[in-house]
Amino acid sequence: MPPPADSRYRRRWLAGALFLCVVVSAWAAENRPTSFSQLTTLNGSGWQPLHFPHIDRHTTYRLVTDHGQQVVEAHTQDSASGLIYPLRLEPGRHVLIHWRWKISNTFARGDARHRDGDDYPARIYVTFAYQPQRATFWQKLKRKTATLLYGGTLPGSALNYIWANRLPKGDLIANAYTAQTQMIAVESGDRLAGHWVSETRDLVADYEKAFGYPPPAITGIAIMSDSDNTGGTATAWYGDIRLETTADGDRKGDGAATSSPVAITRQPSR
Repeated sequence: MPPPADSRYRRRWLAGALFLCVVVSAWAAENRPTSFSQLTTLNGSGWQPLHFPHIDRHTTYRLVTDHGQQVVEAHTQDSASGLIYPLRLEPGRHVLIHWRWKISNTFARGDARHRDGDDYPARIYVTFAYQPQRATFWQKLKRKTATLLYGGTLPGSALNYIWANRLPKGDLIANAYTAQTQMIAVESGDRLAGHWVSETRDLVADYEKAFGYPPPAITGIAIMSDSDNTGGTATAWYGDIRLETTADGDRKGDGAATSSPVAITRQPSR
């Protein structure tokens, strides 16, 4: 059973603060995430376990082979934790992020518009550097509190690419806990559950659409499958995550304006 609501909300705020702290406190030597398909073990790969305060049940992550390809399998059962890859990448005109994923199911009680439904079978989390000139007084106060609690240097904003439970595909909304994290429903519902789906997004265009101004440096990439708010159970599989920077006028895709995300490529297969 999920814990009492006030306890969940409190620990979620703390978890968010710790997540941001961990992402920036140990930047990796490489500014691109290590491919899951090339690993022999997750330990020492640059992908680091992410455990949240006061959440004792952790999502499990392991390397598995699926249809001849090595991927990461995540299993969540009333649990929450992630894998993060700290990095530092100054965005150019366009930064494309490519990945593929698969889920077993979404959560009946999951809903991105409400705090008690803020669980997802799969998500890609991208964090960005802190910009003090854009922070409100309350954001600065919360940041100062989190820094005093956990130390380190915290980034400021994040994009969350989610496989949504019921939020319509294509919708962009603020996270139920903080407007500094914006949620983009790349997929939604169970229609493609059990199928691999390949995605491509333009981080710069998505950030500008979500926040209204160009992004600062990218500071981390994470995968996360969580169900501690809803008490649900799901399995997700994550393929390689690849970042691609393109020069001005060299954007790949449909040639749309930079304020619009590139088209999503779907390649469902069993």
